[in-house]
Amino acid sequence: MKKIIPLLFLVSFISFQTWAQNKFPSQIWHKGKIVATDGQEYVGLVMYDLDNNIVQLQRESIETFGASNVLQFEIFDEVYSGIRTFYSLPYALATDYQTPVFFEVLTQGDDVALLCREYVATDNRSMGMYGPMMMNPMWGGPMMGGGYRLAFNYYFFKDGEIQKYSQKKKDLIGFFDDREDEVKLYMRKNRLAHDKRGDLLRITAYYNQIK
Repeated sequence: MKKIIPLLFLVSFISFQTWAQNKFPSQIWHKGKIVATDGQEYVGLVMYDLDNNIVQLQRESIETFGASNVLQFEIFDEVYSGIRTFYSLPYALATDYQTPVFFEVLTQGDDVALLCREYVATDNRSMGMYGPMMMNPMWGGPMMGGGYRLAFNYYFFKDGEIQKYSQKKKDLIGFFDDREDEVKLYMRKNRLAHDKRGDLLRITAYYNQIK
């Protein structure tokens, strides 16, 4: 009996991972908390919807919060063992007018913060060795499932303004133009790409460090 219980736990954990890995992060309930604009903290299971800028909290019932009512929320991604933090910030996303919008904060310093917004994109590429399994969203392998993949738009918060990044190398260097040579050397030595989530995180953190 003692041997069966750990085995059942392992099977249950693997089953959860398999189920979760065939869904995108926004389709899963995560342990987390929401901090409202009045300072109230709500702890429970959290699910987010960046397309509609809402976040849901599951306790005795399900409560829905819009970005205008939230300062920040965070989730613990149990599949990938990482805490992800999102802030509600004013930004003109679909119109010329700024409204509260959820951004995930990847790294921040005194000079620059790297933000992102994930979305699900159609993926026409072959799954190859990964099959239907999804890769880690914490560092930027494209998560894939059912002909779709997880993609990201990136933004830099600099000089008090959120600026969308085109994912072109020359534009990336433009954000770090006062340390251009050092950043280029760091990217070259570490073989860092200009359009991968984990690499962008490292580049931005390095820039803040040398500043």
